[in-house]
Amino acid sequence: MKKYILIVSMIFSLSVAAAFPVYGEENTEGEDSVNLAPDAKSAILIERDTGNILYDKNANEKLPPASMTKLMTLVLIMEAIDQGELKKDEMIRISERAASMGGSQIFLEAGEEMSVDDLLKGVAVASGNDASVALAERISGSEEAFVKKMNDKVKELGLKNTKFQNTTGLPVDDHYSTSYDMAMIAKELLKYEEITNYTSIYEDYLRKGQDNEFWLVNTNKLVRHYPGVDGLKTGYTNEAKYCLTATAEKNDMRVVAVVMGADTTKERNATISNMLDFAFNQYETHQLFEKDEVVSNLEMIKAEDKNIDVIVPESVSTLHKKGESTENVSTEISLKEDLTLPISKGEEVGTLIVKNDKEIISKVALTVEKDVKNAKYFTLLKRTLQEMAKY
Repeated sequence: MKKYILIVSMIFSLSVAAAFPVYGEENTEGEDSVNLAPDAKSAILIERDTGNILYDKNANEKLPPASMTKLMTLVLIMEAIDQGELKKDEMIRISERAASMGGSQIFLEAGEEMSVDDLLKGVAVASGNDASVALAERISGSEEAFVKKMNDKVKELGLKNTKFQNTTGLPVDDHYSTSYDMAMIAKELLKYEEITNYTSIYEDYLRKGQDNEFWLVNTNKLVRHYPGVDGLKTGYTNEAKYCLTATAEKNDMRVVAVVMGADTTKERNATISNMLDFAFNQYETHQLFEKDEVVSNLEMIKAEDKNIDVIVPESVSTLHKKGESTENVSTEISLKEDLTLPISKGEEVGTLIVKNDKEIISKVALTVEKDVKNAKYFTLLKRTLQEMAKY
């Protein structure tokens, strides 16, 4: 394949307030440190776009995540919808196994049919174990096969301290995660911005008007009581205690806060609220690119569409403390030289590098917005004739 010049650099001179804090993975609570989570075993606060850690306490301690496990379940569900492997209006027949799940449930019956959309509500709002298993079986054929995909995704995200044994978070040996890993899984889930349309629902109904109508009430009460909170997932077992991965957006800044091992729901919610207050009072972001914004293009003569848009698959921002001085920020785009056809939607084709002066702040994978296929014979012939006509 003929090589083309695929390295493009573009520098944006931006005047933005840009102090980029670097925090260790473990926050040693010194005299000047703020203790935002005194009653939790583990906690973390991150800004979503950059992934910067604003606060953490024992963030890498392995603990049972309870129903926060469903964050990864939701990642794979949203991924399947995004890739067209699952449609929200599809009806799923509920298996005996899914209907038999204990704990939090939406009381599915074996043989019943329910839409993907309603099952997704059942997982996101009511933390339904039965709905989680039903969707897992539809996507992978069995819960066991789906759990393998969950653990494969853990590895893909580079997480070192998470292992799943089921889709639900029901107590089982050797099933663990950390507040840091939960925050990173939440960051991945929030790439699918539509998810907050579900996790922000405070109450709704399934099977409305039928004899077996079911009232959904969100297990995350902060959705109603803290302005800007629109997700994500609670958890509780006797061993895990009270857990919550929450997200909130204010003034175009989205943060994720995780608490594990709180003794009461009151302590859990107060801790999350403290962390959110801290984030929004102390920090702000400057958005460089919106999700799915076109930032460059590829020209591949052997592709069906030879001019191919290159996008950022997630919002790209810089983070800084309020009131700090301005600095110059630049972005550099480097596209791969060894690309071969076909290229799948979402496949990495390059990197966006964000710098503060010469310091690299972050790197974001660049992708294509749709599948790129090999050109048909007649397309190539037409292009050849067009080139010949120029001479």
